[in-house]
Amino acid sequence: MSHSPRTRTVLSCTLLVVAVGTVTTACGAGGHPLSAKPYDAASQIAFNGPAGSSGKADPDKPLEVTAQGEDGRITDVTATDQQGRYVAGELSADGARWHSTVPLAAGAHYTVRVSTEDDEGSPGRKVLAFDTAAAAKKRQLKVTFGPEAGKYGVGQPVTAKLSAPVKAKAARAVVERALKVRSQPATEGSWHWVDSRTLHYRPKEFWPTHATIQAHSNLEGVKVTDKLWGAESKPLKLTTGDKVVAVTDAGSHWMTVYRNGEEINSIPVTTGKPGYSTRNGIKVVLGKEYVVRMTSASIGASDFYDKMVYYATRVTDSGEYVHAAPWSVGSQGYANTSHGCTGMSTGNAAWFYETVRQGDIVEVVNSYGADMDHFGNGYGDWNVPWKTWRKGSALLADTKAGRAAVEATRLRPQSA
Repeated sequence: MSHSPRTRTVLSCTLLVVAVGTVTTACGAGGHPLSAKPYDAASQIAFNGPAGSSGKADPDKPLEVTAQGEDGRITDVTATDQQGRYVAGELSADGARWHSTVPLAAGAHYTVRVSTEDDEGSPGRKVLAFDTAAAAKKRQLKVTFGPEAGKYGVGQPVTAKLSAPVKAKAARAVVERALKVRSQPATEGSWHWVDSRTLHYRPKEFWPTHATIQAHSNLEGVKVTDKLWGAESKPLKLTTGDKVVAVTDAGSHWMTVYRNGEEINSIPVTTGKPGYSTRNGIKVVLGKEYVVRMTSASIGASDFYDKMVYYATRVTDSGEYVHAAPWSVGSQGYANTSHGCTGMSTGNAAWFYETVRQGDIVEVVNSYGADMDHFGNGYGDWNVPWKTWRKGSALLADTKAGRAAVEATRLRPQSA
């Protein structure tokens, strides 16, 4: 045998006569080979990592562990990096070779635990360690989560901006698999690729009220493409408040505001007149500005206007607001006279401004306007049906496997 010599104990079984006449068979301690303390299997295995502590392995090359000699075989290999990420691999049927089946991370420290057995079935163990070389900075892919940490309404999506485009489906799957979102209370959700640099994450329904949402990336050191490796990214923590939803009926010219499903106010409004009809659909509050200068030039209106507008709550990037419109109080509740915004009295606008926060929901119904854009003009994410939203994931396409993956990856509370 090639491993270090060990003292062998000859085991024997003897019939013992007990005082009460019962006959019992007693075996020496450690009668089964697997009960023995594992021996050092260093001489039984070899691996292709760098020798000593000075070298670093090429992350592009698979990790390989092989059995040496004819008196032993490998029974198990577990490889993890310093972040606890496991390396998938395959062990040959004869136990002669184990090799990784996924790329190693760059700039990582790996611990490899190898289990063996000799030709008598005695167990051996060996723990190996090595480092992989870092990826060049110019090849790193950084993820920036959004929005900024803070408290938001239940409609706020989580965003991920990539520092370089990722187009191939296989590469997108690598990225998406590494981007983790957890909520407490737990809820089902999915990433959606908006474009090659942008992902949005939302639940199937709105976030739970008073929830804690955490997003982080496990992409550091992970190979995305032959020329792109994941970089370290800053995690994100959000919380939600009450569920505040404002529904504007452009046909009846009234806005009804709900908190946690109960009506808390009903407000007469005016929305976009013909030619400037307000967009239908669900919008997410993007921010609030006490005063905004609005001009006809900003939207290309043919009739001139230049006004300082107060208590302005923004719902699109293109300049749609809910705001004070004292000049149209006579039309509020009766007619649509604006250039696309939702106007109300100064008192009502001040109340609305103080009541809502970023991430709350503003929905417009029964307008002659176009539907809210899904992306590119604020957050139209909630207008995308869930089945369609899932098709925008590189992992959770609307397939049988995808549906199984949804259940397998259902959000769990963050561990303490």
